[in-house]
Amino acid sequence: MKKVAIIPARGGSKRIPRKNLKLFCGIPIIAYSIRLALQCEIFDMVVVSSDDEEILDLSKKYGAHLAIKRSEALSGDNVATLPVIANVISTLQLKSKDMVCCIYPTAPLLETQYILEGFKLLQERSDKNYAFSAVEFDSSPFRGFCIQDEVLTLLFPQYQLFRSQDLRKVYHDAGGFYWGYAQSFLEERRIFEKDSIPVILPRMLVQDIDTLDDWNLAEIKYKIKYA
Repeated sequence: MKKVAIIPARGGSKRIPRKNLKLFCGIPIIAYSIRLALQCEIFDMVVVSSDDEEILDLSKKYGAHLAIKRSEALSGDNVATLPVIANVISTLQLKSKDMVCCIYPTAPLLETQYILEGFKLLQERSDKNYAFSAVEFDSSPFRGFCIQDEVLTLLFPQYQLFRSQDLRKVYHDAGGFYWGYAQSFLEERRIFEKDSIPVILPRMLVQDIDTLDDWNLAEIKYKIKYA
């Protein structure tokens, strides 16, 4: 059984131009994910998939074993992650029970122990397809509301009088990693289903990086973490 880390890294990014190459605390942000995969010391291969030659060259510089040029059809703004990972699996001709870990290129706060935990959990549960990183919502969505035409509408009015500590905990995808069997990715089985195992991360290790404000917050967290 092979264990392969795949880092999908497009060259295009609308809100943060050249995001996957942008320096994060002095180092290209994708380098953190490559180093993280190597530090896990369980992967037979660390692979970067990109449509961008600069990303491919940089990935090799930082230790990726293989950098695969992605087709134009898999490089658009609306292309999901699953078909990209499936394409790499097909290119590498992995077997159905080989284990694959998709690690996003913008996860500089992620730690090896959680990737290893996901691997262990998936190995122990043969009935599951995936193990992925998750985190608890900062504020309960049960207290959420929408505003339309200056009118406030509660999403869950039945919980209006509940104390926050009495509301159920709710989690969401942390956008860090997704362990799965090669066959699960090839069949593009949905990740956020009952056949998946969440690995809960501390909030300090999670930060969506979609805007420059997000980027700055992630750098602040990183500097606090390694102060």
